[in-house]
Amino acid sequence: MNTKNNQIDILAVARRVKSSKILFLKVTVLTFIVACLIIFPVPRYYNSSVVLAPEMGDIMGKNSLSSIASSFGFNLGSSSTGDAIYPELYPDLMNTNDFAINLSKCHVKSSDGTINTTYYDYLLKYQKQYILGVPFKWLLELPGKFKKKTAAKVGTDINIFQLTEEQENILGLIRKSVTCSLDPKTGVIYISVEDQDPLIAATIADKAMKELQSTITRYRTNKARIDYEYYKKLTAEAKYQYERARQLYGGYADANMDVVLESYKAKQNDLENDMQLKFNTYSAVNTQLQQALAKVQENTPAFTIIKEASVPILPAGPKRMVFVFFMVITAWMVTILFVCRDLLKTLFTKGV
Repeated sequence: MNTKNNQIDILAVARRVKSSKILFLKVTVLTFIVACLIIFPVPRYYNSSVVLAPEMGDIMGKNSLSSIASSFGFNLGSSSTGDAIYPELYPDLMNTNDFAINLSKCHVKSSDGTINTTYYDYLLKYQKQYILGVPFKWLLELPGKFKKKTAAKVGTDINIFQLTEEQENILGLIRKSVTCSLDPKTGVIYISVEDQDPLIAATIADKAMKELQSTITRYRTNKARIDYEYYKKLTAEAKYQYERARQLYGGYADANMDVVLESYKAKQNDLENDMQLKFNTYSAVNTQLQQALAKVQENTPAFTIIKEASVPILPAGPKRMVFVFFMVITAWMVTILFVCRDLLKTLFTKGV
């Protein structure tokens, strides 16, 4: 096979393109108009992000050892830390229905002040739609119009055990808009929120950060808080018993101050001993209560906010000019193939 015959003549292609300037001009104008009609109705969206560095403690050290050992084929496990929620699970935690429901209850306000409602109602009623996609969306939702009649009676309360189709769609939008990622090397958490309104994007990003902190704190301190409430009840009961014993002893001592009978003195000693015993019990339980309170504080995780949520100034997308430029370049390439189709046909014929 002669490789020289398989090479396309660049000069011939250039001549064909030059002779088709009118065609290229028409294609460029038409593609530009069509691209603008497609991309400009797409609603703009904004992105607000938060960067957190959680207190890793023993978890980070354990994970570091585990990662080193895993590179040699060993598995050290991770149960010795006693913590079931690792930073690697934070993205999965934020992707749950529970987390999305808590975000849906957040009160939001648009940047122009015209919208002031919950995040759930905002996503349900105030989302800008892509005009060209409305007919197709209406056709896709048409079969479900009849099913939603019974689901509408459920009301605004969200039953996580039995979600309506509308609620499932809204929670899906929240999970799609609020994303979380983790840098496995540094343990830094990135929370990003995408929304059509810049102020609402920043509001939900801040709410998602606080909700994540609250969820982790509740989990980490759950056992300590249960112990604290238990010792709090014991302390209250021990204090009541001590106060009662003290009143009995004081009343008996005052009433029998001048009595010298041994039987009275013996009973007074018994009441005094009982009071002292109740006091010792109260003191010991109160010490346990203070230790339990300290344990709650010790187990409360600390988060360092590297980057707080802020209202974005410029939209994150869509990249309209990039889209138009890409469409024009693609149209040019297709047009070149069209005007040079006979040259390409000759090239492939010779190749065969």
